[in-house]
Formats: sequence, structure tokens, C-alpha cells
Amino acid sequence: MKSLKAILVHFLLTLFVIAVPAQASVILQYHHVSEDTPASTSITPQQFAKHMQYLADNDFKVLALNNVIDAIKQQKPLPDKSVVITFDDAYLDILENAKPILDKHQFPFTIFINPGIVDKGSDHYLTWPQLKAMADDGVIIANHGFEHESWARVPNDMNINTWLAQKIALLKKAEKKIKAETGQSWQYFAYPYGEFSPRIQQLLEQQQFIAFSQQSGAVGLHTDLTSVPRFPASQPYDKLSSLKDKINALPISMSISDKDAQTIYTQGSLTHLTMTVNSKDFRQHQLNCYVTTLGKQPIEWLDDKSFTVTFTKPLPTGRVRSNCTAPSIEKPGRYYWYSKPWFILNKDGSWYPH
Repeated sequence: MKSLKAILVHFLLTLFVIAVPAQASVILQYHHVSEDTPASTSITPQQFAKHMQYLADNDFKVLALNNVIDAIKQQKPLPDKSVVITFDDAYLDILENAKPILDKHQFPFTIFINPGIVDKGSDHYLTWPQLKAMADDGVIIANHGFEHESWARVPNDMNINTWLAQKIALLKKAEKKIKAETGQSWQYFAYPYGEFSPRIQQLLEQQQFIAFSQQSGAVGLHTDLTSVPRFPASQPYDKLSSLKDKINALPISMSISDKDAQTIYTQGSLTHLTMTVNSKDFRQHQLNCYVTTLGKQPIEWLDDKSFTVTFTKPLPTGRVRSNCTAPSIEKPGRYYWYSKPWFILNKDGSWYPH
């Protein structure tokens, strides 16, 4: 029989776990809010309104992006059930269709823009005066690169160091332009197409930029600020049933070797992934990992913290992700969620189309 002291200690620890706020937030990524734009980057205004209404009806705290990033930098607790709303590309329908819905709920949001594209002018893109008015209204205007060009695709005829210097110069040019036109300079950068490499991550960290990716996952105090995950919420991921799981997701601290941290592979060259998990709030047998087009993959636990995912087939060419999830013991109904992205080239080393 347990002693009274042991029972008391267990009780106090339980109270502590319950009292400590979850170190978690979720960032949603949208593009178009329209019925007349490509489905793969769009959500209808009606469905977007349902997303926002669900957040409002279920007591989610919609935070400005800088609130979450500052908390991570300062290692301060993130409010439980907190969500950030972001858009990639300066589409006019964000202003026409999304902003009225967001304003109705007084939800803050961020737009990642390409100044070079805005400069060209288009009936489908926001103008600088429109962006300035939105910035003055509290919208965060952030960097998506000067043009919408990949930060992973090094041209075959160019020295990589020359190419990297050009990319940084364009990044700074974009940031300077955003500052001049909107008065804002957050040094937040969203990878175009979500494509990046460890070398790019290191370079952005040296330039003191926070970088946002497109792989799924919740955000926590251990989140790598050179690849902050965001949940895509446009079609085909716009159903409320899947949104509910995402916005209730919990972050899990995973570590991988430098070798496994690579993101760019030729088809057939990557066969497995080994990760170390820093959490005991789930049961090993309940961890599942799913890979794009391959489905659920076999997991072998190497010890009480490390496991290997072995792929049953070669990873397909293109943007590929492994999503690993496990139900929380302490927070029933909520799942830990970690995503690892890869960019799989053709067998001859050429890039897949955008």
C-alpha cells in the first residue's frame, strides 16, 4: 500500500500537470478565399466562415503571429487552444472575402507577400495602398520572398554560394520594400512552395529571420524557428472534421541526426528515418506515422525514446511528408503531431514541376 506521503505527492503532481498551461499553439495556412480560384490553393468564403465561427464558438484564442513567436523566443507559456491565421500570397480575395469574416470576430491575421509581384500590379493581387491600409488596421504584412521563387532549387549552372548570396540580397530587398510601403518589418519569412534545406535554415538564422514552412504540426516552446510548422487549411484539407483535430493538436519534441535532417533526396535514395522523441505522454504502440501516398508505415522502437520508420515503397517524386501522431494520455481526445517534409527529385536529379 502506498504511504500517505506518496499519495499526497502524486496528488500534487497531478494538480501541477492540470494547472500548467499547455505550451502549444496551432498556425493555419490559407491562400485564396474564393470560389473562382484553383481548388488546391483555395477555400470557399462559406467554408472559411465556418472555420472562423468554429473557433469563436469553441473558445479558441486567435492570436497575432508575433504573440506566439515572442512567447517561443522568451520561453513563456503559450495559451492552450490558441490559433494563428496566416495567408500566403497577396491575393485580392483576402481583402474582399476573408477580412470581413475575420473583422466580424476581431481575429488578427498575417499575410506573407512577394513585393516584386505586388510591384507588377494585377487585378488578382492587393496593391500597396491596400496593404498599407490593412497594416494600419493591425494586419501583419510579412515576407514571402521578393518573387515567388523556391529557396531549395539551385540552378545547375550557378555556384551555390553565389546563388545563396543572391537569395539573401533579394530577401533583404523584399523586407526593405515591405518596410517602406507598410511601415512594418517583422523579419518573418514563409518559404515559397514550402521548400527549404538545412543550409537555408542555418543561413536564415544567421540573418535573424524566423522562417515558416508548410508541413503540418503544432507549435511549442521547442519549435525550430527556422521551420515553424503550419497546418494547410485550404482544399482538400478544409473539412471541419479534420480541422478540429488540427487545432487541438499538441506539439511533440522530436530530434533527428544531421543526416536525417536533410530535406532534398533523389527518388529511391531515402528508405527510412530515425527519430528521438522527448515525451512520455503517450504509449509507444499508439504512435503512428503516415507518409504521402504510402499510408501508414511500420515503426520499430529501438529503445524507450528512439524509433525508426521504414518506408514500404520508394517515396514519390514531389513534396512528401511524414506525419507522426499519438494520442495524449494527460489530455484525452488530443493528439501529438509531428511532420517531417522532404522534396524528392526525379531519379536523374531534376526537380519536379512547381
